[in-house]
Amino acid sequence: MFGKFFQQPAPPAVEQRSVNLAGKPVAFTLRRTRRRRSIGLQVDDRGLTVAMPLRASEKWLHTVLQEKADWVLKKLESWQERRPAQPQWADGEPILFRGETFTLRIVPSLFDTPPILQGAHLIVHVSREGDPAAVEKIVEHWYWREALQLFTECVEHFAPLMEVKPREIKISAAHTQWGSCTARGTVRLNWQLIKMPLHLVDYVVVHELAHLVEMNHSTAFWRVVESACPDYARLRRELRKWSLAIPHGKREQ
Repeated sequence: MFGKFFQQPAPPAVEQRSVNLAGKPVAFTLRRTRRRRSIGLQVDDRGLTVAMPLRASEKWLHTVLQEKADWVLKKLESWQERRPAQPQWADGEPILFRGETFTLRIVPSLFDTPPILQGAHLIVHVSREGDPAAVEKIVEHWYWREALQLFTECVEHFAPLMEVKPREIKISAAHTQWGSCTARGTVRLNWQLIKMPLHLVDYVVVHELAHLVEMNHSTAFWRVVESACPDYARLRRELRKWSLAIPHGKREQ
């Protein structure tokens, strides 16, 4: 009768942990949930995430991690190779824009001015020479402005073809998603899409607009995507080769 008073508290739903796999320390996020019946492992740009049943034993967790050690390490290495290098915002650095690479040229000036594309160069006038943070702020503001214009044009093109009317288009700075769509009709598109070739931007826009018809990833959803983007399967594979760059000092909350 006293058992219920001495029940162990439920373990935390989310923990940051570390484990030794094949002689290498690996940090991972552990998530517990009542919905799971097995232990699942996922590796993406955020690293290793392990999902397990709420009351699963530590022994079971350890066994699964050791059995999957080679797979985890290979996946982590693959993601590390795909992770874009952090820009230094220095003169001569390559800058991606609409799938093309331009060379950043920094020009000392009395005032900061919006970047200008001239041939193969992106010209940035800055008042604080030698301040990478100032250059980053100017270029990212330009990226946001260009992204909003491009996304608006894409939505205006595809929405009538797909017979949908998004309630609002917003720019996103998410660190894990290229886009999202809410049940209320708000479509969010990541500003970093502006770095990609236009055909990939089109695919992401179509993907999110399709959620205005099917709020899932069912067969019916992919038929909607295919109606506006017949080559979606190839584009989806190509998109996976891109990784979101996390600006200096900014991390997923």
